[in-house]
Amino acid sequence: MRVLVIEDDVDLASMLARALRGAGYAVDVASDGEEGLFKARSWDYDAIVLDLMLPKRPGHEVLVDLRKDRATPVLILTARDTIGDRVAGLDNGADDYLVKPFDLSELLARLRALIRRAAGQPRSCIQIGEVAVDTSARVVSRAGVLVPLTAREYALVELLALHRGKLVTKSMIYDHLFDENEDTLSNLIEVHVSNVRKKLGHDFIATRRGQGYLVDG
Repeated sequence: MRVLVIEDDVDLASMLARALRGAGYAVDVASDGEEGLFKARSWDYDAIVLDLMLPKRPGHEVLVDLRKDRATPVLILTARDTIGDRVAGLDNGADDYLVKPFDLSELLARLRALIRRAAGQPRSCIQIGEVAVDTSARVVSRAGVLVPLTAREYALVELLALHRGKLVTKSMIYDHLFDENEDTLSNLIEVHVSNVRKKLGHDFIATRRGQGYLVDG
């Protein structure tokens, strides 16, 4: 899963990026509203963390413009805590609103919930045959036994599970699993798919040659 953090406080943005990467997300960062809007429209993010008080372009304007052509889940993270600010943020298209200072575990939980809902998966556990994907604990089990996955393998399984029954193209996988600074190899997706099949069963991921992958069951 890939998240965009739009935050002008360098220390906070760095902390959020480290925490999100530690939780298994690919992360891009923008330090002002113009850069944030450009990135939000350039890549298909799973969620955006948006500050309101930004240089060059305030967060409310970024959100209004973004909603003209993008439905990406947006969590506003701001020090502005009045009821009017909350109402304006939600009415302008935000999906959630969290006030600084905040608890990191709550922010991560809210992001997980936003990503699940956007994919039409209201529950944290997705059952696919014998395989259970717990998006809250970020673990995968098969027939009740935990299966050890790398962070990138888990991210691939979660992406496919959230889009269960739907084709996920290679370009979608690249967009959702790798951030803008990663130099990915052309066959890296095939390597991860192969490793997941070895751990969860060859039939868990179906290949649509020349199109992409899907899971169902």
